[in-house]
Amino acid sequence: MLDDTEYLAQFVIFAPKFKTMKYFLIFFLLFSVQAIAQNKEADSKAQGILDKLSTKMKALKSFQIEFSASIKNATTGSNQSEIGKGWVKGEKFCASYGDNTIICNGIKTWTIVKEDKAIYQSDANGGDSDGINPKKLMTIWETGFKNKYDKEDLIDGDKVHVIFLYPKDPKKVDYHTVILYITKVGLDLKKAIMKTKDGTVMTYTLTNFVENASVDDGKFVIDLKKYPGYKVVKD
Repeated sequence: MLDDTEYLAQFVIFAPKFKTMKYFLIFFLLFSVQAIAQNKEADSKAQGILDKLSTKMKALKSFQIEFSASIKNATTGSNQSEIGKGWVKGEKFCASYGDNTIICNGIKTWTIVKEDKAIYQSDANGGDSDGINPKKLMTIWETGFKNKYDKEDLIDGDKVHVIFLYPKDPKKVDYHTVILYITKVGLDLKKAIMKTKDGTVMTYTLTNFVENASVDDGKFVIDLKKYPGYKVVKD
């Protein structure tokens, strides 16, 4: 069984078949869970904020998000910008990032990668350590991370808490720091930054968040007819 840092690391060092989708999935984790449950190495101020945020997120029956993303690496000269959207409803979720899409009906997950003309199917069973499901996302940081309150800051006129997250066992993962910017009023995630060991800095800025959004169940149904010529790869 993988611990939570290793689980998140799968999305940082995902196989090339997912390419830019791996960065979206990382952000989806950051936004969907936004919190670390109690642990012995928690900063008390950071932990209090994250506990409240966790309670808020877990109370939602559904939500919709929109965001912009910037992925940069000074060493390689890489500089990418994308926009994305995501919907969560119970055990189901659907998300798009650039030209790629991920759909989960609570039983199976399909990652649709346009560049590869492929659809990767996997089991969404919560008992599968490799599976992705909202319940796992909502509790992914219950163990394996230290948190530290850094400071208060301003983003677009909003006062925010800046909280740093560090993996307890950095040798197991490909990243070293996650930074969350959480509004003082409303406890909303405003921005999230992930820094990896290869120098990549991924910055995600939330542009829209709708609590208990009305989401049609059709969002979570894959129609293979919409993807002619795509190969389906099953785990």
